[in-house]
Amino acid sequence: MRKYVVVMALLVLALAGTVDMVRADDRNVDSAAPQDVVDGMANKLVRGVANIGTGWMEFPKQIYLTCRDDGFAKGLTVGPLKGIGMTVVRTVAGAGETATFFLAYPGFYDPYFDPAYVWQKE
Repeated sequence: MRKYVVVMALLVLALAGTVDMVRADDRNVDSAAPQDVVDGMANKLVRGVANIGTGWMEFPKQIYLTCRDDGFAKGLTVGPLKGIGMTVVRTVAGAGETATFFLAYPGFYDPYFDPAYVWQKE
C-alpha cells in the first residue's frame, strides 16, 4: 500500500510540473493556423510510434558510435551499456510522444530529445 501511495504522489508531482508548461505552450497553439496544429500532432504521433518500433536500434548504434569515437575496446565495453540506456530512453520517449501527441509539449510539438529519430546523425 505504501508503494502505491509513493508512486501516486510522484505521478501527481510529475503531472503538476508539466501543467504550467502545457499552458504556456497552448498560447502558441492558439495563434497557430489549424493546419499547423494538425501537422504538429501528426508528426509527433508518427515520431512516437517510430521511436517505439525502432528504439532497439540504439543498441548497435551506440556500440558503433563508441567504437568510432573512443576506440574498439571502449566500444565493446561501454557501448552496450550506452545502447541499453538509449534503447530504454528512446522507447519510453516514443511512448510518451504517442500518448501525448495532442499536447503542444515540449515547445510546439517538438521532439523530446535530439536526434528525433534513431537513424539521424547526432
